[in-house]
Amino acid sequence: MMVALGKAIGLMALALGLGLSAAAQAEPAGRITGVGGIFIKSKDPKALAAWYRDVLGVAIEPWGGAMLSYDAPGHPPVLVWSAFPAATDHFAPSTREFMLNFAVDDLDAFLARLKAKGVAVLKQDDSPEGRFAWIVDPDGTKIELWQPKAK
Repeated sequence: MMVALGKAIGLMALALGLGLSAAAQAEPAGRITGVGGIFIKSKDPKALAAWYRDVLGVAIEPWGGAMLSYDAPGHPPVLVWSAFPAATDHFAPSTREFMLNFAVDDLDAFLARLKAKGVAVLKQDDSPEGRFAWIVDPDGTKIELWQPKAK
């Protein structure tokens, strides 16, 4: 009985340490656990993949996509999903229905690299959540670059 209680307390402490509530742990199976991928249409997928590789530094796999890891030092522990009103201008100048957000470790260094490659930075902003900058990819998708606030 004490061993089982000790294990239960240990699992609860682990769940709380990971930011998971007891309620989330008690939920039945059959729920979303995270984002497994982002898939976008492109007029020229190979050229777009090359731009993400050559300009943004994304490691493109032989099959044409990328596998972005969440265990990089300083990477945010969550992926944000948020719906915007249809009339928002937050994605402008893009006319796409979505915007990508990439977390970066050093926004100044990343922007210097982008500027050296001829990428125009639309805007920069500091907020309580961290530092942000916006660019547009060759297909017209707005990309938000985010350096999370240091903890």
